[in-house]
Amino acid sequence: MAVETSGSRTTRPLGLDAATLAEAFQVTAAGNADRTALRTKGDEVDLTWSEYSDRVRLVAAGLSALGIGRGDTVGLMLINRPEFHFADTAAIHLGATPFSVYNTSTIEQASYVIGDAACRVMVTEQAFLDTVLEVRDSVETLVHVIVVDGEPRGGAITLDELERGGREDFDFEAAWRAVEPDDLLTLIYTSGTTGPPKGVELTHRSMLAGMRGYDELIQLPSDGRVISWLPMAHIAERNASHYLPMVVGLTATCCPDPRQLVSYLPEVRPSWFFAVPRIWEKLKAAMEVGFEAEEDEARKQAIAWAIDVGMQKVKAEQAGQELPEELAAEYLKADELVLSKVRERIGLDQLEAVNVGAAPTPPEVIEFFHALGIPIAELWGMSESCAAGTCNPVGGVKIGTVGPPAPGIELKLADDGEVLIRGEVVMAGYHNQPELTAETVDAEGWLHTGDVGELDEDGYLRLIDRKKELIINAAGKNMSPANIEARIKAASPLIGQACAIGDARPYNVALIVLDPDAAPVFAQQHGIDGTSLESIAAESVVDDEIAAAVERANSKLARVEQIKRFKLLPAEWLPGGDELTPTMKLKRKPIVEKYAAEIEALYAE
Repeated sequence: MAVETSGSRTTRPLGLDAATLAEAFQVTAAGNADRTALRTKGDEVDLTWSEYSDRVRLVAAGLSALGIGRGDTVGLMLINRPEFHFADTAAIHLGATPFSVYNTSTIEQASYVIGDAACRVMVTEQAFLDTVLEVRDSVETLVHVIVVDGEPRGGAITLDELERGGREDFDFEAAWRAVEPDDLLTLIYTSGTTGPPKGVELTHRSMLAGMRGYDELIQLPSDGRVISWLPMAHIAERNASHYLPMVVGLTATCCPDPRQLVSYLPEVRPSWFFAVPRIWEKLKAAMEVGFEAEEDEARKQAIAWAIDVGMQKVKAEQAGQELPEELAAEYLKADELVLSKVRERIGLDQLEAVNVGAAPTPPEVIEFFHALGIPIAELWGMSESCAAGTCNPVGGVKIGTVGPPAPGIELKLADDGEVLIRGEVVMAGYHNQPELTAETVDAEGWLHTGDVGELDEDGYLRLIDRKKELIINAAGKNMSPANIEARIKAASPLIGQACAIGDARPYNVALIVLDPDAAPVFAQQHGIDGTSLESIAAESVVDDEIAAAVERANSKLARVEQIKRFKLLPAEWLPGGDELTPTMKLKRKPIVEKYAAEIEALYAE
């Protein structure tokens, strides 16, 4: 049956009591020496904690020989690969501050971040080496470039050369023991939806406070498994597959291409799995297509019956009703015969906890997975709070909320509904921006999050939207564009992204783009020639399907929120491009500027 309680370990990981992440790594590596720490798919790379520790010592010695020590910054521009962990963790042991640059960054964007951090060393790979070398020419602090694969050029050195270059008299233990709890652990550069990215300063103390909170919620066993797939420049990924493993001893499997994430699930069978809403939306759509395409009619009917029973259970639980004995017995049967096998087939059968966050998730998506016995819990946090904030507890999920405050966090609402949080997890400040820091964290230590929300009678938070992104129409009505967009995307797997527009306007309109995976399938099913999104979007049957989806979404929205007109764009919005951040959040202002003519046409019709 699906897991309904958190944690299955018998002892508390020693890393949780450490004062710094360097100390946490050392006690975890010593206590789990022969257990796998880092791996890649198919075990092409399989490193124990002892081997990971050895590489960290060598890289730290090499960085020290380059003059890196406490207070210095070390930049990384890498895909999800073991070398990231060697370099980042080695810098931590020197008291340095490693940070990541989004791999989709332009030369201008990378130059800004690296220059702001006053970075002296960059660790990168062949795919980004040209960008880093060009940045080096314009950022005077950047001296050393280390490339982890292929042949070096432009004065770069290899990781192997770095490791061989360490001084024999380097005192590794003295270096990591000198690291203090209030030293900067990392800089998290926000993805810049409304301007240049801000460098969020996080300390060892604040991150370990966050780790203890996560552990109290989840209590993952030390032999647990996670997949590293989001950009390491994102706080969620740094926490989930880098910091948390070094605190509690998890095994991290590196997935260098996020588009392949779903194929990793059956091999890894993660203990904890976190994904952004779009992953869950696409997985739901793919599963439903698979169920519908089932050729064995008896099996097809069994799946439909089991999901229906699961949905009845979810509806009853969410309504706070006691589960009737007959329904409870039928669910046990459905789970044993069908649902457990579905979870096993997709690789989500050994979960201790499963979460979604970073944007609103349509309730029907969460209900679907709960019906399958995969109890997705929405959570909410920010880079400025080590990604900690609120989380639905295992066994106590309220769909449509992001849960109560996590352990160690105080939460209250300002008069205008803005969510304020306080605790050790709050950032030290924005790098080189004291005035902005003072605006964001007040004199009493409250972090003004910029999110607007509501608290229910049980202290669960329901988010409305970003304060600065709320739509206020011409009649003065406030609306959440993110919730409108979530409804639109949930209405059809054919919709990849949607951007709702209506601020100071008489009604709402939307810009919509097709999903690059679903569109070719739809085209094949409907006899459409051509495989490009541009040619598919031009077909009337596609436009009709999108129109029908918008109507389905509208049926679940208040009249004032509904989309009156839409424009299907013959384009693909890529993470890190003009329209999306690297973590697939909408860049609203650039979108409005880029598609100003299309938007005006929707209001002129």
